Amino acid sequence: MTRTLAIVFSALIPLAAMAADATLPAEDELVRAAGDTDLSEFLWVNRPIVVFADSPADPRFQQQIEMLREGEAMLRDRDVVVLTDTDPKARSAVRSKLRPRGFQLVLVDKDGVVKLRKPAPWSVREITRSIDKTPMREREIRERRESN
Repeated sequence: MTRTLAIVFSALIPLAAMAADATLPAEDELVRAAGDTDLSEFLWVNRPIVVFADSPADPRFQQQIEMLREGEAMLRDRDVVVLTDTDPKARSAVRSKLRPRGFQLVLVDKDGVVKLRKPAPWSVREITRSIDKTPMREREIRERRESN
């Protein structure tokens, strides 16, 4: 009996590890944890939107992430990547650089300049309008039209 249980558990442990790995975001996922990420990784490639909160249970944080996921196609079209930081005690590089207080949404343009800071959730429509008004995005749109 104990041998059978040992076999069963030895078969289940790798499955549990795979399930735990499946919850980690893939590199191509829109929303990922900031962790040890440095904003310079995104220079001239992506527009990071960083969503800060003091806890992942913050209703504003949950609402913001839900809205961002619903508008994923619009954000991907604008080369957006979403970074989350819900642990103020970890003192991540992103948190140290942007210095948020409580919940905050921060939009950083491709040139590394902070374009927007909001203390409350914002809709994807409002975010994309802000992105579309930047000179860099206007140039991208113009170049895309000229190439077609």
